[in-house]
Amino acid sequence: MIKIIRAGHLNSVQDMGRSGFRHLGICQSGALDRSALAIANLLVGNPCDAAAIEFTLGPCELVFTFDCRIALGGADFGATLDDRPLPPWWSVRARAGQTLKLNAARHGMRTYLAVAGGIDSSTQLGSRATDLQAGFGGHGGRALTAGDSLSAGELHNPAAALHSAASFGVRPPSWYQADNSEALAIRVIPGPEYGLFTVAAQKTFWNSSWTLTPQSNRMGFRLSGPELKIKKAGDLLSHGVLPGVIQVPPAGQPIVLMADAQTTGGYPKIGVVIGADLAKLAQLRFNRTIQFVECDAAQAREELRQDALYLQQIESAMHWLRPAQ
Repeated sequence: MIKIIRAGHLNSVQDMGRSGFRHLGICQSGALDRSALAIANLLVGNPCDAAAIEFTLGPCELVFTFDCRIALGGADFGATLDDRPLPPWWSVRARAGQTLKLNAARHGMRTYLAVAGGIDSSTQLGSRATDLQAGFGGHGGRALTAGDSLSAGELHNPAAALHSAASFGVRPPSWYQADNSEALAIRVIPGPEYGLFTVAAQKTFWNSSWTLTPQSNRMGFRLSGPELKIKKAGDLLSHGVLPGVIQVPPAGQPIVLMADAQTTGGYPKIGVVIGADLAKLAQLRFNRTIQFVECDAAQAREELRQDALYLQQIESAMHWLRPAQ
């Protein structure tokens, strides 16, 4: 078992989320930073989409009651395993009785604890992800609290989990180490209602810095900046939305929908954050700024291809660390 001693701000069991149920009003859920989850899983021999614990901000503390291999992926929480530093992107063996502590995040917002075998919560609608709004999935459909116990599942690949190396790691994508003092560039494809906004609003959207407000959550990231005005006020029919969509309510302040977002909405959609940049957005700290950069669908597909290639390279490297059969 993995025993939660100190739960921290908002921690939950997440995988890559649910797909194919939006027509039933069921949101995607899953990890906000899917890249970090995938890399952490690969480092312990799991499939990319295995369930892990998503930690937000910290501090947190937990104890392992069994021998296992673990890895952290995402923000640097100054983690320690029995008081020995455990950096992100690093795979190590944890022994029964050892304590993992995560301090306040030094950079970024979220990190993911992957355990060989994955977190063994019940599968609901094809996923173990916690839907915090609907209250199902994960560990009782809620955030983790002190006193909770989680178990690991059966090893997907026992040989992969028993690496000959005691510890090893990978270099994360370069943007994780970017200068946090500068506005984060987020690439966006103009949305279906882009033309409803005034020319001045369109220019403002691309040329302004937008601040992430503390009113943000897993459903949506609320941004603060200049007001974005449409040409003619009026209601739109409700339509399907998905993570990455940038809606603009009447107040003119954009909201970027995230993993727990609703499935329909009636606000005009000025743009859509490309899939490859949602992980960057997930690591943005409150009161930090972003700037939207226009791109097209071809560029978005190429970025996803590059992300997939990077994961394939890690998986190939892991193969060489497995003990001889």
